[in-house]
Amino acid sequence: MPPQNHVVGPVVRLDGVRVKALAHPLRNRLVSALRRSGPATATSLARELGTNSGATSYHLRRLAELGLVGDTGEGHGRERLWAAARDYTQWDPADLGGDEDAETALNWLERDYLRHMDQRFEKWLDDAASWPMAWRSALGMKDDVCVLTADQTAEMDAELRAVVERWRRVGQGNPDARRIAVYRVTYPIDLDRPPRT
Repeated sequence: MPPQNHVVGPVVRLDGVRVKALAHPLRNRLVSALRRSGPATATSLARELGTNSGATSYHLRRLAELGLVGDTGEGHGRERLWAAARDYTQWDPADLGGDEDAETALNWLERDYLRHMDQRFEKWLDDAASWPMAWRSALGMKDDVCVLTADQTAEMDAELRAVVERWRRVGQGNPDARRIAVYRVTYPIDLDRPPRT
């Protein structure tokens, strides 16, 4: 039986079942590829990701059961055309209810996202010199340090999420617009001083 639906608008919120399903190298790459490049068949995805179409079809069906991808109904013959069900994914460790397997899966998933971010940002650094200076000035890595409580950090994150949501599609239809990855990463600097609560 599929898990309770946590899908609202363009976002799917991960519960323990979905986290454990996504914590698989091929499944995570399938969802990412469909979000990045749009609808595709299992055959074309297998070719892009260097795997076989049988395994790809199996994992796409499993992801569809969980509401992470879907069959567009526009395939030809036996070839289904798959699409990402939502634009992006959110999660909160508190939603995992202390499920140790789900927490381990989330740890793997976050590390996998970090690896992908590193690879993509490094590719940008390799290509940046070929882009116009206006883009090079607007893009890049920035960092700041804030002194906050856990509640204040959550409030700041909600504000940043709202800002990104406001800007999500403002360039749509403009030939000068490009898709821009925006990562929000927060982590404590003082790891040697964990909080009491």
